[in-house]
Amino acid sequence: MKAFSNILNLKTILFSISLLISINLVAQEENSLVKIAQDPTLEWGPCPDFMPEGCKLTVLHGDPARKNSDIFIQFPANSEIPNHYHTSAERMVLIEGELEVTYEGEEKQTMKAGSYAYGPALKHHTGRCGDAPCVLFIAFEEAVDAIAVKD
Repeated sequence: MKAFSNILNLKTILFSISLLISINLVAQEENSLVKIAQDPTLEWGPCPDFMPEGCKLTVLHGDPARKNSDIFIQFPANSEIPNHYHTSAERMVLIEGELEVTYEGEEKQTMKAGSYAYGPALKHHTGRCGDAPCVLFIAFEEAVDAIAVKD
């Protein structure tokens, strides 16, 4: 009986060690990340068709078709961002420029470089980039999307 108990304890210890190793390997698979908007290695792509001409975006982290992705979006100077909404809440930091944002039923707010903003999911909003190009960091909780609102 004592031999069986020792074997059982050994199996439990080995299982625990293998589990810890597996968890550690999974945790080590993802590396940290630092990106700047001017990084020439960023791969910028087009924005949805309804966005202003010259708008482009790049995925910084995650899969934009899944939860928890981060992007930079860039708008040309003096561009108007049409009325739209997202199925996800947005957490935003303006990196460059000055951006006026108006959410449905709220007063216009002006973001300057370094400003943080939170946008609730499904809330319609418009924007206007100032005299210099705007670069906005956005963290999406759900998949990345932008749906035009027909006025």
